[in-house]
Amino acid sequence: MFKKILIANRGEIAVRVIRACKEMEIKTVTVFSEIDRKSLHVRLSDEAYFIGPPPSNQSYLVMEKLINVAEKSNAEAIHPGYGFLAENPQFAKLVEEKGLVFIGPPAKAIELLGDKMRARKTISESGVPIVPGMENMIASENDAISFAKEVGFPVLIKAAAGGGGKGMRIVESEKQMKEAIRGASFEAKSSFGDERIYIEKYLEKPRHIEFQILADKFGNIIHLGERECSIQRRHQKVIEESPSTVVDEDMRKRMGDAAIMAAKASGYVSAGTMEFLVDKDKNFYFLESNTRLQVEHPVTELVTGIDIVKEQLKIASGEKLSFKQEDVRWSGASIECRIYAEDPYNNFLPSAGIVSSYLEPSGPGIRVDSGLYEGCEVSLYYDPIISKLLTWGSTRNEAICRMKRALQEYHISGIATTIPFHLQVMDNKKFIKGDISTHFIQEEFGKKEITVDHDELYKVIALLCALTDFKEKKKIKTLKEKKFRESPWKIEGRRMGLRRFGF
Repeated sequence: MFKKILIANRGEIAVRVIRACKEMEIKTVTVFSEIDRKSLHVRLSDEAYFIGPPPSNQSYLVMEKLINVAEKSNAEAIHPGYGFLAENPQFAKLVEEKGLVFIGPPAKAIELLGDKMRARKTISESGVPIVPGMENMIASENDAISFAKEVGFPVLIKAAAGGGGKGMRIVESEKQMKEAIRGASFEAKSSFGDERIYIEKYLEKPRHIEFQILADKFGNIIHLGERECSIQRRHQKVIEESPSTVVDEDMRKRMGDAAIMAAKASGYVSAGTMEFLVDKDKNFYFLESNTRLQVEHPVTELVTGIDIVKEQLKIASGEKLSFKQEDVRWSGASIECRIYAEDPYNNFLPSAGIVSSYLEPSGPGIRVDSGLYEGCEVSLYYDPIISKLLTWGSTRNEAICRMKRALQEYHISGIATTIPFHLQVMDNKKFIKGDISTHFIQEEFGKKEITVDHDELYKVIALLCALTDFKEKKKIKTLKEKKFRESPWKIEGRRMGLRRFGF
């Protein structure tokens, strides 16, 4: 096993990897940009190195800086987390060339599965069904229109490289094609440095289901079941859960077998996911692969009891999988809410600032993966996901009820977050029934505003007034003045149980 590794990332995922390493007695090295000097991942790691200005293309995306830190700190391996360079085959190659271990799949597998066109061809040849799509990249607007007419509108324009919903456009008619091609190509170029795009048939109201896989260097591959990822906004996942309400035992076996076949066809090693779309008749089609640790991996950890990060480390160090497919057991249900630094009352615009107060939920069945603390800074330079809130229950209903409680207990002030939005999803009748698709948010919230819980609003008002009094009391010199200036809002704040905030 490794003695020391470099974590080439930041935020909550860096914290997550650090914690796994501490439990395995592995020393950790982290990197930080100027704006991340006081970040939690810097505080928790054994060593931390400055790598440049806030923009990621001057810090976290500069391969040479990361390699230099690894060599300087005598790290044996590099864990890329997710995002940044996690799915960059050139980085994986460079790590290997420098005699270090890349904690992830081989560069060849990343290159193959990272290119969606090559991946589609490889997976199709293995016998796994794929979504109907172009066999080549879009060469011209006429080329795209001809294919769209052949398979029928709507169609989906997609970037050949990358993921996360970047470079994607839904096209419902011929007149939208030109603008969609330009927009998708430009976004793909700016996000991944690759402007190539292609077209797939757009399945109406599909469900997005992914399978977690683990593969060692000895050809052993297993899956850890499915995650339902259909609750999406702008093609990005917002809420995930396991198991899916649409997947029964037979379907789980067939989809799991298909995921393993896809992994074998690509020569995959490490943790990864095979993603599928499922139509209304429960037919499933391979969508794409993510050759890294997924944001939502804790959902699977809660229902299987398997620490996926630790398994990644074991596989990378050359160990065999310690269990077989028949050893995997699923228990209960888990749900994850991605907490974004976005304002749900203002079209989900990014929010930045200092976290002035921070209180995490706790209790049975609650897990929080976060890089936040009171006084930390949330910037606009990086991905807006700041925390992941997860619940586990013996049933899905219990997991939902716990999530509602946890969201109500989760207090983050100083920045706007998506917590109010998640609360409304947990109360949605269709969500509770499991009647969802990738169109859920558009259909249920597209024309609605996120409403305000007035009881919570009153508490916030009382809190703010109490805070004002708290600051003013420093100016009060005598007990007589203090009694004279005692605020009724402060009294009301105490009555409402706000003493826990120190007022």
